[in-house]
Amino acid sequence: MRVSKMTVYRLVHAGTLPAIRVGRSFRVPEQAVHDYLDQAYVETA
Repeated sequence: MRVSKMTVYRLVHAGTLPAIRVGRSFRVPEQAVHDYLDQAYVETA
């Protein structure tokens, strides 16, 4: 995704990117990343 770690944390905490908490870290399912990118993709002319 080429974004900072903090950006991913913000997306997770906002509920935009679903994640599972494992100990002190978060795990984001691969399909959730693909779904987010498909939803966030904007086609230009």
